[in-house]
Amino acid sequence: MRALAIFGLHGGLNLAVQLLMLVLVALWLALAFWTYTDARRRVDDPMLVACAAAGSLFFPFVGAIVYSIVRPPEYIEDVRERELEIAAAEARLAQVEALSCPNCRFEVEKTFLRCPNCMHKLKEPCRSCGRPLDPRWKICPYCEAEVAPSAAQGGRRRPVRRAAPAAGTPAAERASQPAGTDPA
Repeated sequence: MRALAIFGLHGGLNLAVQLLMLVLVALWLALAFWTYTDARRRVDDPMLVACAAAGSLFFPFVGAIVYSIVRPPEYIEDVRERELEIAAAEARLAQVEALSCPNCRFEVEKTFLRCPNCMHKLKEPCRSCGRPLDPRWKICPYCEAEVAPSAAQGGRRRPVRRAAPAAGTPAAERASQPAGTDPA
């Protein structure tokens, strides 16, 4: 208390100056602590974190102000999360763009109906507009035509056509007889 009396401060004014100095020291230490914790969240290098904290301690208020100007704009966690999201998006994009034939692993596009390498049927065309349909679809998203159930299950069933029996064979003679007559 006597130290401030040199400046001519006595009584209540002396107490106000002491409280102000206490507040300034507390603010200085709080800024040094904030600088250290913020630097740990934003800077990956421990040496730079120590330099930021030391600068804030040894240069009261100025060190914290300089750090707040030059600090990185993002937290380390946010940078890593963004990089993971970008990597995941690139992987999804590569998966969509780089389709391959399930039969020969030749690179195909998603609009291909057949593999250009092995001629394996990849998708069915829409009966109405001819665009490729995913086997899981129940309706064509391009023309709104309903997809036949057999096409939705992976392939169309075509009626089996039997070849006509050759002339002069017993099967050909039975086919040429009118119904209800006995060939004997």
